[in-house]
Amino acid sequence: MKISLDIGRAQLNKAGEELCGDSIEVVKTRSSTIVVLSDGLGSGVKANILSSLTTKTAATMLRMGGEIEEVIETLVQTLPTCRVRKLAYSTFSILQVMAAGRAYLVEYDNPRAFLGHGDRLREISRIRRVINDKEITEAFFDFQEGDWLVLISDGVVHAGIGGVLNRGWGWDGVRTFLLELAAKNLDATAWAKELIQRCHQLYAGRPGDDTSVVVVKALAPRKVTVMIGPPMDRSADALVVEKLVRSPGVKVVCGGTTANIVARVLDRKIEVDLSTRSDRVPPVGFIAGIDLVTEGTLTVLYALEHLRQELPPEDLQKARDGASRLAATLLWADVIHFIVGLAVNPAGDCAYKHRTIEQLIRLLRKKGKEVTAEYR
Repeated sequence: MKISLDIGRAQLNKAGEELCGDSIEVVKTRSSTIVVLSDGLGSGVKANILSSLTTKTAATMLRMGGEIEEVIETLVQTLPTCRVRKLAYSTFSILQVMAAGRAYLVEYDNPRAFLGHGDRLREISRIRRVINDKEITEAFFDFQEGDWLVLISDGVVHAGIGGVLNRGWGWDGVRTFLLELAAKNLDATAWAKELIQRCHQLYAGRPGDDTSVVVVKALAPRKVTVMIGPPMDRSADALVVEKLVRSPGVKVVCGGTTANIVARVLDRKIEVDLSTRSDRVPPVGFIAGIDLVTEGTLTVLYALEHLRQELPPEDLQKARDGASRLAATLLWADVIHFIVGLAVNPAGDCAYKHRTIEQLIRLLRKKGKEVTAEYR
């Protein structure tokens, strides 16, 4: 894996509507990340259904290996053109980024995406094609660390029409504001929020159209190493701890005995934060130089449960218990390495612990993480 993607999204509903007529879908696999932004014709429930159908259909077909021609043919057959307004029922922008950084962008009747690096725009060559009487544009390019791409719906370029700006913000106005944001070096979520807040201001608090933004930033891969359980051979303690400490990125230790080994080898103290204890999960600890220290089997089991339930990352990040913090850390990571100790624990079921770890590894891989494990 050469890059990690930081993805932020933000939306405004058209004034008076309970649902947004735009839809955003993000799908991560082991080989790529797919982002789809669709704008349904009109607003409200009907537009929401049409745009949701578009995003889910496109994302699912591409994830299953479908070609863009098949995707568009399916969408054209599913979403016919409005006979009165002669407009597509749903427009879309699709971005697919491979793990190595090769990217593919296809756009149909949405505003052009913005591609940049640092505080400058990047030009990309777009090719026009006609598929099933629908004209699309395609672009192939390398998406590398420091690059960013912003997808928008019509509501962004129309912001301010009839109000603050008679003709609306326009593509050039959006571009100028994006370059100002790029100079601030914000994360993708903060960037999307600032852009959508600006649209809200231009609409004077009453958006005249559904408005959506997706910001995709290319970062260095985020790495986590997790040490769970002591090695079978006690003479390997120092070697394993040294490997953990030298590993790049975030370092996690799971298990009381394991934490004691790490503290002993590093000649550091373990402190326990009792305020992080919950009804189900023991409290977390602290060892200087280690980012997260938790109890073992129970914490890993409940972290697995959180990941299966697909709890929102922001909720996990706000929680203080060890299971939530472990789940949040694993979700944040792109590359995860487990160091699993095989020492027999007289007080616990080692087979059960290892089954739980294997289930956790399989689930993380399904979520598109690059996961490796070694057993000591």
